[in-house]
Amino acid sequence: MQGVLAQFKDLGVGAVLAFSAMGSALGAGVAGMAAVGAWKKSFAQNKTASFMLVAFAGAPLTQTIYGMIVMNKVAELAAKGSYLWTIGVLCGIAMGLSALMQGKAGAVACDAMGETGKGFGNYIVVLGIVETVALFVMAFTLGVLDKIAA
Repeated sequence: MQGVLAQFKDLGVGAVLAFSAMGSALGAGVAGMAAVGAWKKSFAQNKTASFMLVAFAGAPLTQTIYGMIVMNKVAELAAKGSYLWTIGVLCGIAMGLSALMQGKAGAVACDAMGETGKGFGNYIVVLGIVETVALFVMAFTLGVLDKIAA
């Protein structure tokens, strides 16, 4: 049985990065498509297209970094024999969902800003609130991992 478990020893390590990155890709893709649509409308109306929409499209990428930070801690513990599959999977999914929802909020922000040219600060605050979920997941998970390591 030990040999079978050893085959999956890196599951938690890979899962936390994979799921957070999948959410980042989906979120950035959704927001990016909305940015392109807003720019197209601006160009069609001979208006100036705001480059600021790139901030909305790129916002979900940070969850991949948070996943990498947690991955490094999980990998450190995996090297010591604590595989932590569940923590890696659930933490990665939570951060990935934060990125996906941030991308959806970013898409709406792109549409609103593209239409009105106003509200950038308000929209960024909303994206920051959604991002806070991933930050909490990372911080709380690292706190638990420190206790496991002790």
